[in-house]
This record gives sequence, structure tokens and C-alpha cells, in this order.
Amino acid sequence: MKTAIYVRVSTDKQEADNQLLQLREYCKKFNHEIFKEYVDVISGKEDSRPAYDAMFKDAHKGLFDCVLFWDLSRFSRAGTLFTLQKLKELENLKIEWESYQEQYLRSAGQFKDVVLSVIATVAKIEREKISERTKAGLQIARLKGSKLGRPRVSDYHVKKILELHKKNHSLHQIARELNIGYGTVWKVVAKRVSKKSPEKSQKTDSSKSGEI
Repeated sequence: MKTAIYVRVSTDKQEADNQLLQLREYCKKFNHEIFKEYVDVISGKEDSRPAYDAMFKDAHKGLFDCVLFWDLSRFSRAGTLFTLQKLKELENLKIEWESYQEQYLRSAGQFKDVVLSVIATVAKIEREKISERTKAGLQIARLKGSKLGRPRVSDYHVKKILELHKKNHSLHQIARELNIGYGTVWKVVAKRVSKKSPEKSQKTDSSKSGEI
């Protein structure tokens, strides 16, 4: 099967090379054809992981059958809920995943359902904690007289949404690629269309007045 190798290190390229060497040997041992190696040399706390994002874009194109990573902490350090969502995303795309250091963490393994059940339970607890913290934060903000409301969509996301929409990506595809809500994408695109409409109608009106 075609396998994508993902490695993330937070120190230097040498550490990545050491991991890659063992992951390549693993693929050779189990007859995995290496499709591509995706390597991020970056802190786990950083939001931007270009190789990680590129891997998921290729996953949506169906370019490989399996993702092999060093361990779960290297695959994602964005929290249990996010990790579960990304693993589920791979499963929905019919792509298997394996942890080199944690042999029980395999989408095709006998403990798959047990492991995912545990992760899902922890994710639920994490989600509830986030909800409670949010409610507490809103209550404090109200007491302080702060204005509440949804945060404004970043200029970066607006730019990326419009770029992808111009390339004829569907709204659902854009939402998946940028990992943001479908509603957010729809609002940005709809706002753009509404801005263009008056211009078109204005040109039409002026052309009509010229004919008279």
C-alpha cells in the first residue's frame, strides 16, 4: 500500500533524519510503498505546520492509502479533540493510520475500537471543560461590561477562502482544507458576491441610460 510518512520535530533536521530512517525500515519490512515524506521542523505549539497541511490536502486527493507517524504526540499536539477529528478524517477518506512507537494505535489493529473509544471519551471531557471555561469567561466579561460576540474572521482566512473559491473549490472543500466552519466560508463568499452585485447593476443602468 502507498504510505505517507509524517514526522514533526522541534529541534533540528538531524532528529528528523533519525526518525525517518526507522520509519523507512518499517515500511520496507511490511512492504509499504513510500509515497512521500512530510517533515515539519517546528515547535508543537506553533499553529502553522505546512507539511502536515500538505499531507491532508494530498489525502483528500486520494494519493495514498496509509499514514505512518512516529507517535501520537508527534502527529498532533493540538489537543485530544483535534487529534480525534484528524484521525476520523483519515478514516472517512478510507486511509489507514499507524503509530510506529505505539503499535496498539493502528486503524486496522485489533484494539482500534477500544483506543478510539478512549480517545473519544477524553475528547468529550475536554470539550465539556472548554465549554465550561467559555461560559465562565463570558460571565466574567458580562460582569466587566465587555461587549460579546463572535471574533472577526482573520484577513488570512478571508484571503485564502476567496483564493480557493476563485479556483472553483466548493464551499465544503474550502471549509475542510482550512479547518474552519462551513458557515464562515459561506458568509465570506456571500459578502464578496453582494459587493460585486451593485457594481454590475450600476454598469447595466448606465449602459441603459446611454441608449436612451
